[in-house]
Amino acid sequence: MPPSTTPGKTRAEPKTSHSVKMEVVQNGHPAYRPGTPAGAPRPAEPDAVALLDFVDALCGEIELALEISAPNPHLRMAVALLRGHHSGRLLTATSLIAAAGVPYATARRRLEEMLAADLIEQRTRSRSGRSFSLHPTAKLLANWQRLSERVHRLTTGLGTEPGQAGTDYYFGASYLPASQTIAPPQVLPEPLKLSGGLRILVHGDPTFMVMANLKRQFEQIIGTSISQRAFSIDRLREEALRNAERPSSRYDIIAVDLPWIGEFAEKGVLLPLDTVLNIERLDPADFHTAGWLATHWGNRPYGVPSQTTPELLFYRTDWFAQDGIEPPRTTAEVLEAARHFHQPARGRYGIAWNAARGTALGHQFLMACADFGQPIVNLDPIAGGFAADLAGRNAIVPSIDTPLARDACDYLLALLEFSPPEILSMSWYERIRPYAAGRIAMAYGYTLLAPYFEGDATSPAYRNTGYLPHPAGPQGTPVAPVGGYALGIPANLAPERREAAAEALIAFTSPAAQKLYVINGSRTAPRYSVGADPDVRRLSPIFEAVDAMSMRDELQYWPRPPIPQISALIEICGQEIHDMLRGIVSPRDALRRAQKRAEDALRNSGT
Repeated sequence: MPPSTTPGKTRAEPKTSHSVKMEVVQNGHPAYRPGTPAGAPRPAEPDAVALLDFVDALCGEIELALEISAPNPHLRMAVALLRGHHSGRLLTATSLIAAAGVPYATARRRLEEMLAADLIEQRTRSRSGRSFSLHPTAKLLANWQRLSERVHRLTTGLGTEPGQAGTDYYFGASYLPASQTIAPPQVLPEPLKLSGGLRILVHGDPTFMVMANLKRQFEQIIGTSISQRAFSIDRLREEALRNAERPSSRYDIIAVDLPWIGEFAEKGVLLPLDTVLNIERLDPADFHTAGWLATHWGNRPYGVPSQTTPELLFYRTDWFAQDGIEPPRTTAEVLEAARHFHQPARGRYGIAWNAARGTALGHQFLMACADFGQPIVNLDPIAGGFAADLAGRNAIVPSIDTPLARDACDYLLALLEFSPPEILSMSWYERIRPYAAGRIAMAYGYTLLAPYFEGDATSPAYRNTGYLPHPAGPQGTPVAPVGGYALGIPANLAPERREAAAEALIAFTSPAAQKLYVINGSRTAPRYSVGADPDVRRLSPIFEAVDAMSMRDELQYWPRPPIPQISALIEICGQEIHDMLRGIVSPRDALRRAQKRAEDALRNSGT
C-alpha cells in the first residue's frame, strides 16, 4: 500500500507509457548523435549524481567499519529518490522502502516523516488514485544542493599537499558562491494533460540531440510522453512552414532559427507568447540581451531562447603560444596568423569557415560584412550596432553592393589561400571536424559545435582552444553574431493544447533545464545565471567568454536581421559569392548581381 496522501502534495498524473520517440531526418548535413561521431561529446555525469554515489558509498563504508552502526533510512531513501529523479526513473513507495535498509515498518514510518516534512511529493499514477509515484520536492532539491556545496568545501583540503591550501582542487566542481549554483529541475506541480503526449520539432544539432538523450527525465518532469522530430536547417524551415498550412499543428513546440522570427511572425506561423503566458515567468532579464531581443518582432516575443550560440573565432592556444603569436583582433591579423600556420605539405591549414554554396556561405558572407561594419539591409545605427527589429517598416533596401561589402569579399578571397582544399564544400560541421582533428589553426564556428573537440579528450584541440568575437575590419568593431534557436508555439496549435505547451516551453528553457543540457554536453547557455553557475563554468571557458562578450555589447543579432525575406537574401548571397570564390565572376559583378536579386526579392514580397 502506498503511504497516505498528505494534503497539498498529491499530483494527478495521466497514465502514460513514458515512451521516448525520436526521429532524426538528415538532408545534406549529418544529424548529431552524441557519442557516435568522432570528436562528438559524450554526456558528462552531473556533479549531483556523483555526490549521490559518493554519499551512498560513504554510508556503506561507515556501516561496515562500525559494525554496530545502523543504516540511516532517511538518508538512504533521499539518495534513492534523488538518483531516480536525475535518471528519469519513476519510484514508488515500495521501491523507496526497499532502499531504506531497515525493517518494513520502520521504513514506512520514516517515509511518512519525510512526506510530512515536505521532502517528498506524490503523483497519482492511475485513475483510481490508489497508485502513486514519488518525487523530490523543491525543498529536498535545494537542501541537497546546499549539502553538495558544503561537501565541496569540506573535501577541498583532502586534495592538497600540506602548505598548499590554495591549490585548485575541489571535489566535483570549482568553488564559487553558493548563490550562483542552480538546483536540478523539479517536476511540474501538475503533470501536463496532452493527448498523445508532447510533440516537438527541432534542429538536428548537438544541443537538441542532448535534449533527446534526456527525454526520459523530462517526461518525468512534465508528466507525459515526448515525441521529437529533428531536421537539418533547411528542411526544418520547410517543415515549419508546411505545418503552418495544416488545419491543426502537428507540433506543440517548434524550434525556430533566430533570423526566421520576422518571417514566421508575419506569416502567422508562431503565436505571440504574450497571448499564452505571463512573460515575466520567463525572467527576461536573465537572458543575454541580444538573444532575447532576437526573438521579438514588433516588440512582441514569438519565442524563448533555447540556445544563444554566437559564431566565434576558435583558435589553437597551444600553437599561438608556442610560436609567440598574439590572438588576432583584426581581420588583417587573422590573415597574418593564417599565413603563418598554413603548411599544406604537413597537412596543416590556416583557417576553416563556411564556404559551401547556398545557406552556409550566405550566413558567412553576412557575418563577414558585419566584421567590416556593413549590415545587409539599411538598418538604423544605434548604440552598440544597428536596430534590427524592422516590423512595420516599408522602406527596407538591400545594402549588398557597397564598398564595405567589397572589403568583405576581398577578405573571403584572401582567406581562400590559407584554407583547406575542400573549403568550397565546407559548411557547419565540415569546418569543425578538421579543426577538432588538429589540422586547422583557426575556425569560424558556432559555440554549439564546440563539443566536437571539448567533449573528446583525444582531440588535439581539447583544452587547447581559445574563443574570440569576430575580429574586425578597419571600420568595424569586434562582433559575435548571435545564432541559435528559440522555441515557439505554432499559431495553429489546437486551443486546448496551448496552456500545456506554454508550461512545457517554460520548463524546457528554465535555468535548471539549460544547466542540465550543458552538463550533458551542450555548449550553449542563453541565460546569464547558467553561464555563471560554477558547475557550468568549470566545464568550458566558452561560458565565461560569451558572458563577457554580452557585457561588452559584442553579442549582436543585427548581422542577420530577422526580416521576413532574410532566408531569400542569405540564399542569394550564398550563390553569388560562391561563384565569386570559384572565379566565375569578379567581386564587383557578384555584388551587383546579389544586389539586383535581393531588390527583386524584397519587391516581390511587397516590401
